[in-house]
Amino acid sequence: MLKILGRTSSINVRKVLWTCDELGLRYAQEQYGTGFAPIDTPAFKALNPNSLVPVLLDDDFVLWESNTICRYLAGRERRTDLLPGTAQERAEVEQWMDWQTTELNDAWRYAFMALVRQSHAHRDRAAIDASVAAWNRQMAIADAQLARTGAYMAGSAFTLADVVVGLSTHRWYMTPMQRPKLPAVDAYYASLRERNAFRVHAPGDTP
Repeated sequence: MLKILGRTSSINVRKVLWTCDELGLRYAQEQYGTGFAPIDTPAFKALNPNSLVPVLLDDDFVLWESNTICRYLAGRERRTDLLPGTAQERAEVEQWMDWQTTELNDAWRYAFMALVRQSHAHRDRAAIDASVAAWNRQMAIADAQLARTGAYMAGSAFTLADVVVGLSTHRWYMTPMQRPKLPAVDAYYASLRERNAFRVHAPGDTP
């Protein structure tokens, strides 16, 4: 059985859990990270030298980096609906997955830590406002893409791109801040909420 190491409150862990559910995979989860088993030990660093979650254990195969884990699992199960087999279609999916981990994550990190996690290290009002503005700009990019496809981030069908962007979209809606009206994102979010795996794993995004 697959083993996933990481706390459920981590958005990166929930990417992997959601992917497993979309794939119908059985797995065991062990809670590691803040408030749970430590990740700064020699034993954990032997699995991931970055001391970050999630970590996937597939028998004796060890893998870290959440998006890579999601791609590995979809490839392992030959699920070309979630990760297409052709080079260009796959690249479109991976493009939006990488955008989520770079541009979108960088935008929301400070605001989320301040407004949801109530972090004492994130109290600079100017930095919060700048993060909110950057986050809204990135979500406007998602809105334009969704308006173009009419459905999902990489086209007309649900893919791994929607697992990772979908969780960030949920985080955008649940953070107490000013948001612009983005009709395509609204429709997208409504469609995601119809998926059982989303309903299971998105609510894990709590303070």
